[in-house]
Amino acid sequence: MTAAEARALWLEHLAHERRASPRTLEAYGFAARRYIAFLEKHRGESLTVKGLSEVTAGEVRAWLAHLRQGDNPLSPRSLSQALSAVRTFHRFLDRRLDAPNAAIALVRGPRVKPGAPRPVTEDQARGMIAEPALDPDREDWEVARDQAVLTLLYGCGLRISEALSLTRADAPLGEALRITGKGSKTRIVPVLPAVRAAVDAYLAEAPFALAPDGPLFRAKRGGALSPRHVQATVQALRSRLGLPASATPHALRHSFATHLLGAGADLRSIQELLGHASLSTTQRYTEVDAAALLSAYASAHPRA
Repeated sequence: MTAAEARALWLEHLAHERRASPRTLEAYGFAARRYIAFLEKHRGESLTVKGLSEVTAGEVRAWLAHLRQGDNPLSPRSLSQALSAVRTFHRFLDRRLDAPNAAIALVRGPRVKPGAPRPVTEDQARGMIAEPALDPDREDWEVARDQAVLTLLYGCGLRISEALSLTRADAPLGEALRITGKGSKTRIVPVLPAVRAAVDAYLAEAPFALAPDGPLFRAKRGGALSPRHVQATVQALRSRLGLPASATPHALRHSFATHLLGAGADLRSIQELLGHASLSTTQRYTEVDAAALLSAYASAHPRA
């Protein structure tokens, strides 16, 4: 079996058995393709599964060094992600294709300090949700749709993919939503009255006949609304509102967690609401909260 064929089997495994998101599949597939291409050029021959089992630690380090060079060198974070993808690929080769490679474990990636989440303020979040109504080029149902999606991100802490995975059968929303997130991890998320009202307003305006098992949120031509549309909408909003580039759709999810923490919610509860597998991921929000406290102290204390 060729390395390219093994890569295709691995991506199929990630998609259907591990239920990886399209974005993960794209990133992992791209990293593995670059890895295989580098090794084939380095060795001057086509690569097989057996050849992948014989890759040395030195060759992997040479590949990482190659990614650091050129016109578009990868950052330490991107290098770390690429190496993680290749390690996952080799675990698949070991477990499914009987092609182990112990050398991969000898390679250390660059040290990457996790960055603190960059939320928006409460006023900025409200402004982002309200701003679509001021766009004269949007029809009323499009305004209601965009506001409903943004309200779900901020009011329930959903990822874009989770909000767009809702079907017509999920609405009208009840007191809580059952969400299946990363790694097929299921969680229960309480639904605020404002979130229910936003989704109800969209349903009242939607011009399409929505099948129970079809997507709840639709694009202008009737197809499923794409994550790219939500990202483009927020990009336009932040331009009109004068917000920084960090004011992304995902920043609304960060804001959901940060504002809950600031209001006294405990980390374990926030972890469950966000669907984080590890508490250490949720603990990043304490850095944001501490920074806000120090900022408030510096601006308000007479001796600061």
